[in-house]
Parts: sequence; C-alpha cells; structure tokens
Amino acid sequence: MTRPDGRAADRLRTLSFTWDVAPNALASLLLKCGGTQVIAAVSVENSVPKWKEKQGIPGGWLTAEYSMLPYSTGERKARDITRGKLDGRSQEIQRLIGRSLRAAVDLEKIGPRSLWIDCDVLAADGGTRTTAITGAFLALKLACTRLRSSGQLDSDPIVSPVAATSVGLYQSTPILDLCYLEDRDASVDMNVVMNARGEFIELQASGEEATFSSTQLEHLLTLARTGIHKLFTFQQKAWRARPTP
Repeated sequence: MTRPDGRAADRLRTLSFTWDVAPNALASLLLKCGGTQVIAAVSVENSVPKWKEKQGIPGGWLTAEYSMLPYSTGERKARDITRGKLDGRSQEIQRLIGRSLRAAVDLEKIGPRSLWIDCDVLAADGGTRTTAITGAFLALKLACTRLRSSGQLDSDPIVSPVAATSVGLYQSTPILDLCYLEDRDASVDMNVVMNARGEFIELQASGEEATFSSTQLEHLLTLARTGIHKLFTFQQKAWRARPTP
C-alpha cells in the first residue's frame, strides 16, 4: 500500500502554526496540517445563553461555529448565507467542536460569560474538523490565560488538553491522518477526539459501503491513540512559542 503523499501508515501530516492571526480576537491560531489550514479564533461575551440563565445553571458557556471559506476547496463553495441556512455538515461539525472543547474546561470557572470559538477553513485537504479541534484548544488556552492576566478569571478553567485526528482503512490498511484522496477512497473512516488523560471524548466511525471487524476497530483506535499522543506533544511545542498574554 502506497499513500498518495508517500507517508508511512502511522505518520501524521506536517504540522505548523501561527499565533494571533486574527488581531481583533481575544486569541487565535492558524494551524496547518498538510494541505489543510484552519484558523481558530476566540471571542468573549459577558453573558450566557438565555436557556442557561433561566435554568439557573452556574458558570459560563462555550460554543463553536465552523465554516469552509468559498476558496477552501478546488471548486468554489457557496457561503451558507447565500443558501439561507447552515448546511447539515457544517452544523454537525461545529457541534462536535463545541462538545470537544467543553470537555476541556470547567464551565463554572469561566464565570458569567460565553466563549465563542470560530473555526474558518482556509484550505481543505481532509481532516478539517480534527485540525479545527486541535488548533482551537490552543487558542482557547491562550484566551483563558489572557482572561486570567486581566483579572477576569480567578483560576485556570482548563481541565485537560484536547486533540483530534482521523484514521481509516485505505486499501485494506489502517492509516493515520487521512488526506482528502484517502478520505474519499477509504472503505472505513473514523474521527477520534481524546483528552490528555487518555480518555475518549468522541468517536465517529462509519463504513463506506463496507463493514469492519472489532479487530480492525481496535487497530484503528490504537493508531489514533498514537497519533493523538503526538498531537499533544505538538501542542506543547506550540504553547512554548505562544505570544505574551
């Protein structure tokens, strides 16, 4: 089996980052994963959703929005606003991002405010949702650090780092971090979100007109764990290079 970009089956794509690419956001990060590029930016509102306020639930809230920019793919992708509604895929992905990042924080420590995580895909070559989650955690961590530095938070709300990757069966071989061509042709693909404690946050697995065995599933999970461990190491490297709060 030969992968389109020549990588070994258990190798991640090349990762790189740029901090604070959105100057008006509280914190932001551009994460590049191979040919995929995603900006994650954090904004803060000093209020919580009406439903949370009415139910008297203490603490703050965190939510996400996700969008693929029109020029992120080979053929122009129409903006959601031109269709009058958010497409089902984007809605599902932004909910996944929100759930994943809420697992990374103690919402009570955020206080009576909402953190908005905007994830915009500049270039899509597979793994946009997993790249968004991995990059958004770093932007979220910097945002929380800045809120603490400005005296708006009493303590660090971060519970555990969170990262995500994809795995799949490609030409009957388990592979890590699928690019677009692999994702398109894989018989099975799966997105895995985990925290640094080794706990799963979410698994999204499906066969593309195919089935997979419990043995194959365990192989994929083992591969995902290996990849996400490497992503946590990358996040630590990026964090050491963070800008001053």
